[in-house]
Amino acid sequence: MSPNIKGALWMMGSVVSFTVMAIAGRTVSSELDTFEIMLYRSLLGVAVISAVLSMKRQWYQIDGRDFHLHLGRNIAHFTGQNLWFYALALIPLAQVFALEFTTPIWVILMAPIFLKEPLRAGSLICAAIGFLGILAIARPGVIPIGAGFITAAASAIGFAITMLFTKHLTKTNSTLKILFFLTTMQAVFGLICAGFDGDIAIPSLSNLPFVILIGIAGLTAHYSITTALQMAPPSLVAPVDFARLPLIAVVGALLYGETVDLWLILGASLIIAANYANILLQIRVTEGQAAKN
Repeated sequence: MSPNIKGALWMMGSVVSFTVMAIAGRTVSSELDTFEIMLYRSLLGVAVISAVLSMKRQWYQIDGRDFHLHLGRNIAHFTGQNLWFYALALIPLAQVFALEFTTPIWVILMAPIFLKEPLRAGSLICAAIGFLGILAIARPGVIPIGAGFITAAASAIGFAITMLFTKHLTKTNSTLKILFFLTTMQAVFGLICAGFDGDIAIPSLSNLPFVILIGIAGLTAHYSITTALQMAPPSLVAPVDFARLPLIAVVGALLYGETVDLWLILGASLIIAANYANILLQIRVTEGQAAKN
């Protein structure tokens, strides 16, 4: 099997993982708040990553270098993930996923600030197309913009900041180290936020399997994406990730009776097109710089 096919299959693994996490997150949201969901997800993650580090005898990787970057990354991710789980219970799943796909658009706009990268005209055009997609989904002035839309859109900003921090961290930190700090820091954040009112709900036996699914799916999603990008170019694996949107739309229709209107299809199509155009643009820029060198 060619590396490109393997990369595409790994990316499909992330598509399935994110879909499973969304279904499980909505299921437990009636019993647990978002902070409690994040607490239990992170505790499971700590156990899994610790076991992997022990089996590979790689605890030496865990040190205090770049601690401030890990802290910034995980505050952003914790915020974005909580907003994402909150939105799952309020608006159709397809709308949550469509708005999440605006994450690369925010990366384009914030990269000059965080990474000192130049802001190219092509990237600005892609960002503009992406925001047209947001307007098509939101239709301000026609339908009221509720808390679900706002939190789903805001979660994309949190995920974008996370990506920018991750780009810094991957220069000097292994994936296992990044995941270790991800799970441990967010377990602490979850404990503080969930326990702030002095009442941390315990998952019922009926919801416990879904809580475990959230933790496992979160780890497998990130691992699948990393592996896919190691095996195949972004231009090949990124479009596979876009399959999340039609898949979650079908799931929402079958499990929750959700409908998908033409405005959502139009908006999602614009957002996906903007993301893919930006991927091709970045590849062309990278190839051009390599040719000069």
